Amino acid sequence: MIGNDIVDLNLAKAESNWQRKGFLEKQFTKKEQEIILKATDSFLQVWQFWTMKEAAYKCYIQKHKKRFFAPLKFVCSLVSENEGFVSFEENKYDTTSFINSFYVYSIAKNTSKETQVFSSIGSPKTIDKDIKQALQEKTGISSAEIQQRKSSIGAPLYYCNEKAITTSCTITHHGNYGAFAFILENEY
Repeated sequence: MIGNDIVDLNLAKAESNWQRKGFLEKQFTKKEQEIILKATDSFLQVWQFWTMKEAAYKCYIQKHKKRFFAPLKFVCSLVSENEGFVSFEENKYDTTSFINSFYVYSIAKNTSKETQVFSSIGSPKTIDKDIKQALQEKTGISSAEIQQRKSSIGAPLYYCNEKAITTSCTITHHGNYGAFAFILENEY
């Protein structure tokens, strides 16, 4: 499974006050809070951990088909500035974060098997078109023949006729940025 999440940093600055009373305690473990407060840029660290948790959550719900709210149970660990993992119960998700002055974008995937992930960041207005274009480039199937369907929990999946093209797909958008990530069926 694959999950992703993006935060538009300018929008987050304008609309989210991560320093308000109780915010950190409701979203982050004690250890995560310590890392945030000691970070060179606490604002960026908040949104990196946030996107890591959201991306891992998207992986989990695709597999287990149930939605819930429990950010404290998704525990972030950093291996390097941009690499880490999120643990939830017996599950572990590898994460990669892309951080710049415009956004924080994280991708999570299961650590249980090797998979090739395809991902792109662009405008939230063109995500569906961008995914179909990327699928066309990777599979040779015309984008006009590719249809999006939703799983029982609302996750997007892509098909050509009745045949699945993706095993997992995730879409995220916030402010001026949208992104997708997908894993192709084995035969592509």
